Amino acid sequence: MASQDWLDKDFYAVLGVSKDVSADELKKKYRKLARTNHPDSNPNDPKAEEKFKEISEAYTVLSDPTQRAEYDSVRAMGSGARFSPGAGGGQGFEDLFGGMFGGAGGRQSNVNDIFSMFGGQQQAAPRGGRDIKARTRLTFSQAINGATVSLRTAEGSTVRTKIPAGVHDGATIRIRGKGERSRNGGQPGDLLVTVSVEKHPVFGRDGNNLTVTLPVTFAEAALGASIDVPTLSGDTVRVKVAPGTRSGQTLRVKGRGVVPAKGPAGDLLVKVEVAVPERLTVEAREAVERLAEVLGDDDPRADILAKARVAS
Repeated sequence: MASQDWLDKDFYAVLGVSKDVSADELKKKYRKLARTNHPDSNPNDPKAEEKFKEISEAYTVLSDPTQRAEYDSVRAMGSGARFSPGAGGGQGFEDLFGGMFGGAGGRQSNVNDIFSMFGGQQQAAPRGGRDIKARTRLTFSQAINGATVSLRTAEGSTVRTKIPAGVHDGATIRIRGKGERSRNGGQPGDLLVTVSVEKHPVFGRDGNNLTVTLPVTFAEAALGASIDVPTLSGDTVRVKVAPGTRSGQTLRVKGRGVVPAKGPAGDLLVKVEVAVPERLTVEAREAVERLAEVLGDDDPRADILAKARVAS
């Protein structure tokens, strides 16, 4: 941007700050506006892109103490020189500066010459580098507990980054400043890492809860028992199965689920599945037959059949 353009651009107004704004407040305001108007947040929106350029341009000048002082001086001088020739032949803007460079008898004054006193022309506002996408594959345990992985960027460099605990399959993690480098001194882009999580042979996941299906014997379900339940860490916890527990009933172990980087820990949900033996010994068959005789005509399907007939 040429310095003479400073006369027509109110950078303080662009950023919505006062002329005595501090460096810290200026940075906070810029970051807020940049996030709102960044092209990545507003795809295919030329107005947002143009606004982002204006914000970057204003911040580039005002965040540099030297450039800010020059800008303030130029704006102050320009505000005093904006008048038109009066009926009495008063000086106009060109006349005011014409005297500095030989007047009407010398070469025609160029506004660039005027502003050369304040550092000459300014470069265009820095433009950030592009974001780069990458993928990584984690085991189920790594996704639950967090892991540090090495990624290869498009530029050939290796980036080590920590994947936070509790990440979901398909989640995308943004790593600041590890994307494409800027070509004109701006901030580098970000590295966007999409995570794939492998299946676990025992555990599943429901939000921040871990799930497991655990078989129990008929005797344990009918009479009640204390059973060992596996956990993702490799140890076991004792869980009580109440007498009369049905197949498909879920038991809850508090706090033994996913412990995310933010938020409360989930639980371990244990789904009970009554195991039916595929083969019976003669003695076992006789015992089951005796049980069937004792139970008599108790039909577990009677209620469902009755409801089905009423609803049809």
